[in-house]
Amino acid sequence: MCSHYQAAKSRAKYEKRFGIVLPPEWEPPRGSADIYPTQFAPIIRRPADCESGDEAVPELEMVRARFGLLPGFAKEVKYGTRTYNARTETVAQLASFKHAWAKPRHCIVPVDAFYEPDWRTGTHIPTRFSAVDDEPLGIAGIWAPWKSPEGEWVDTFAMLTINADDHEVFKHMHRPDPKRPVEMQDKRMVVILPAAQYRDWLDAPAANSMGFMQQYPADRLLAVPEPTELKRPVARAVKQAPPAEPELF
Repeated sequence: MCSHYQAAKSRAKYEKRFGIVLPPEWEPPRGSADIYPTQFAPIIRRPADCESGDEAVPELEMVRARFGLLPGFAKEVKYGTRTYNARTETVAQLASFKHAWAKPRHCIVPVDAFYEPDWRTGTHIPTRFSAVDDEPLGIAGIWAPWKSPEGEWVDTFAMLTINADDHEVFKHMHRPDPKRPVEMQDKRMVVILPAAQYRDWLDAPAANSMGFMQQYPADRLLAVPEPTELKRPVARAVKQAPPAEPELF
């Protein structure tokens, strides 16, 4: 499943693709756009007061959140190395995710590309997936606030995944299980939302959430093998306490 992606960095593309109005002082994140579990990245969601009637409250907000959803019972940030993806088959039952799913706390994870391992050659070939039109992709996610042992609040998130055993491309990703038949490998892919569904996803009640869990067409994605990419370990949790209030990425 997706443990490495590149966060979208273009202000113009954010505003055009997602229809979000960014503050004048907003600047794209500096340094590498590569994101791994427990690292901070931008997510898009509805503000808490979006239905207050206050015209000063924007329709959408971008907040800085940790990749790897942290439920209230998590004791440390590195718990997120196990919860960066949520399987749609079990998201409503697992303790780590069920409250965020039921709320529902929906978000969109804006990405320029994400990586999956291609095993068709019998070995791991990191492969970069992006949109054929070079626009950012919006991945369906769920988020949750988490209070650290130091008393600081931080937003956290997970990407939703679905079965891809019959997908034209993603059925070839990840190491095959020799003990399972081809049609029951339980290959996975993240849920990429069509642009027309962005606002519907953010507003959907929990009862309608599963309707968005669909495979994204292979012909809308560009897959580029990157065999020379350095193999990076899962990012270690940052020891510094997160900011007391969310900051725009």
